[in-house]
Amino acid sequence: MEHNPGNAAAAQTPVRLDEVDRKILSLLQEDASLSLDQIADRVGASKTPVWNRIRKLREGGVIRRQVAILDPEALGLEACFFVLVRTAEHDKDWAARFLKALRERPEVIEAHRLAGDIDYILKVQVRNARAYDRFYQSLIAEVKIHNVTALLSMEEVKHSTALPIPDAAG
Repeated sequence: MEHNPGNAAAAQTPVRLDEVDRKILSLLQEDASLSLDQIADRVGASKTPVWNRIRKLREGGVIRRQVAILDPEALGLEACFFVLVRTAEHDKDWAARFLKALRERPEVIEAHRLAGDIDYILKVQVRNARAYDRFYQSLIAEVKIHNVTALLSMEEVKHSTALPIPDAAG
């Protein structure tokens, strides 16, 4: 399952979090496999209130889902490309075809629509340059793209799935 943001999510009002909520979220972002007992112990509360807080955070959309984070190199996916896409097409039909093409390709692990000269940036995780070329050839055969620039990441210097959790002041 992947995140598919919509207009409603962009307009959502941030949830108010107290210090215990922030501690719970920090712990879960670091290790979502912690037991309820471990979380309760670390935040200094009993299990039932902690469980109720986690449930409310899920229901409020703060916690989307829990996943296992895999090591790409352990799976033989050693090449990470950042792909800059410029298009001359900006109509809804083209965008729908392009987004469908991206969603159907598991090697596209992130895609963002941008402001500025570049229309989209993709993060593509593949085995090697040949695998990237197969991806690229397949994509341009399906969707007309004006210009594509692929940048090979030589080294990942920081990777985190943990979001900064704002304090009460903002």
